Amino acid sequence: MANLKEIRGRISSISSTMQITSAMKMVSAAKLKKAQDAIVMLRPYSEKLQEIIENVSAASDAESISEFAIEREVKKVLFITVTSNRGLAGAFNSSVIKELNTQFSANDNVEVEVLTIGKKAFDALRKNKTVYENHSSLFDNLSFDHVSNMTEKVMSDFKAGKFDKVYVVYNKFINAATQEVVTEQVLPIAVSAEKASLDVNVDYIFEPGREEILKTLIPKSIKTQIFKAVLDSVASEHGARMTAMHKATDNAEALRNDLKIFYNKARQAAITNEILEIVSGAEALKNS
Repeated sequence: MANLKEIRGRISSISSTMQITSAMKMVSAAKLKKAQDAIVMLRPYSEKLQEIIENVSAASDAESISEFAIEREVKKVLFITVTSNRGLAGAFNSSVIKELNTQFSANDNVEVEVLTIGKKAFDALRKNKTVYENHSSLFDNLSFDHVSNMTEKVMSDFKAGKFDKVYVVYNKFINAATQEVVTEQVLPIAVSAEKASLDVNVDYIFEPGREEILKTLIPKSIKTQIFKAVLDSVASEHGARMTAMHKATDNAEALRNDLKIFYNKARQAAITNEILEIVSGAEALKNS
């Protein structure tokens, strides 16, 4: 049986851990509200922008739509991976890495490179995969302009033929307790065949013109898609960390309560032994 001093030390240590996890939970809860508002506002805009592009390009073939819509023989694939710079968020980062490994297995016959956003993905992939670029510092000052600059280089390399397909892998924010790992195709842009068949007979009046509209909207849509993935991931990270720290606090409290019961039992046993020793000593003195 552990002595009382050791048990007191463990109780004190667990109490300190509880204070840390509880503080981290409250910080994540505060940040989650801001991140959730940002993604909830951006998501309808992104979806509507994609819908407009599908409507405008419905009656055109890929080459006339945009150079970013041309399908090529797939020889090289880029995966844009969005994780976090910090841990203590449950399975938030590991689930993205797991999905990436699944994608690597599915694309084992082509050359694969990875663009990492977040230190956790960079640390996990740099040893066995070719890292195209690392943008972990993006979270230091997150803005559409910074994401746009990063995306423009990817678009330029796709246009030059360096990559034939580009995907983004991230945690989609559902709610504070639920995140879904999603793999989306970024390039070439996917125009729904079903949508095209529905809209092909619709007559649109374009101002200034179809080409000018698509030339402006498609790059903006691609940049918005990546920015949406990053905002989704940020909200998911805070939700996952808040949930993980809540569970950690509950587990620590349960463990501390068990240790307190054990400590009280051990202390009671020690007091009983001392009383027995005193009584035994007194009886021995009386008999002598």
